[in-house]
Amino acid sequence: MAQIVINNLRKEFGSFTAVQSSSFTIEDGEFFMLLGPSGCGKTTTLRMIAGLELPTSGQILLDGQDVAQMRASARDIAFVFQMFALYPHMNVRKNISYPLVSQGMARKDVRERVEEVARILDIGNILDRPVGGLSSGDRQRVALGRAIVRQPKAFLMDEPLGALDAEFRERMAEELRALHDRMGATTVYVTHDQLEAMQMGDKIVVMNHGVVEQFGTPQNIYDWPATMFVADFIGSPPMNFLHFEGAVKPGTGSIRLNDVEVAVPVQAGEASGKLALGVRPEHVVIDDNSPVRGIVTATEYLGTTQIISVATQGGNLKVRAPSSRIVGVDSQVGLSFRQGALTIFDTKTGRAVLSEANREVLSHG
Repeated sequence: MAQIVINNLRKEFGSFTAVQSSSFTIEDGEFFMLLGPSGCGKTTTLRMIAGLELPTSGQILLDGQDVAQMRASARDIAFVFQMFALYPHMNVRKNISYPLVSQGMARKDVRERVEEVARILDIGNILDRPVGGLSSGDRQRVALGRAIVRQPKAFLMDEPLGALDAEFRERMAEELRALHDRMGATTVYVTHDQLEAMQMGDKIVVMNHGVVEQFGTPQNIYDWPATMFVADFIGSPPMNFLHFEGAVKPGTGSIRLNDVEVAVPVQAGEASGKLALGVRPEHVVIDDNSPVRGIVTATEYLGTTQIISVATQGGNLKVRAPSSRIVGVDSQVGLSFRQGALTIFDTKTGRAVLSEANREVLSHG
């Protein structure tokens, strides 16, 4: 398998810039997620890694070799598409074996390799069936088998589960991750689904408008979002923002949030002007003794927990609370925040206000 290094990668289509100076490293054997909304540049980035698009500038290092201007056939990379891209006139065995046959591999070696892949994917019982009558899940396994059989340096996957229904998609996501762990393969996976990315990925790049907003582990990105976009895009419900105007300095102790003193997050840097206090719903506590007040506007029952919507002077926020906590719509509640889980953002730049030490931690994932 292989390490993939992206250095200042840029792609322009005429006057439109699809990817802007992206840089990140995919370590050997990682399950790496390219995450973002439609049109953010994630698929274009994947296609450049695959060689299906040539970059306008920048480097793509595959095992230390710059392959940015090489054709796809010279990169030893397998691509799995969302729509399977199987050959309908061939049965399962011939679909899987096609890359090996086209390379001129001996018939005995082809048969052994195909049967090995069939065992890994648990599709040995359908090898001689036509692909046309297969379920979506089996067709996806065949598409994976055709990629795996080549034993490439890396697997690239462009939303391979996007055409499946929700329940089966979740099961296939578990199978894909388990398959990756067994093979130890370097895998780059594009998705717009943040839950899928958090569930499957070792590392995540979050993209927006062609820019890498943040790069790191799922927990790092969830706990310490580098921008307001990441904070809003990751999490269900997303991070709450309470807006205020003032100044923040490390070690000053507190900020004024609608005439109420709130402790400054320990990782905060220095900023002033229009700011926002970011807090995840599970880090807001219904606290009758707190001076921060709000009016309950809705509750959503989720079994063991509930989501409580609260309107405050600084903005609306959501609270994840135990279902046993009884609150009524239109009632007034107090709110406190878990100090170690707060982030302050500069609303002009959209970036987190962090001390130099914490900015360095975030930049290294």
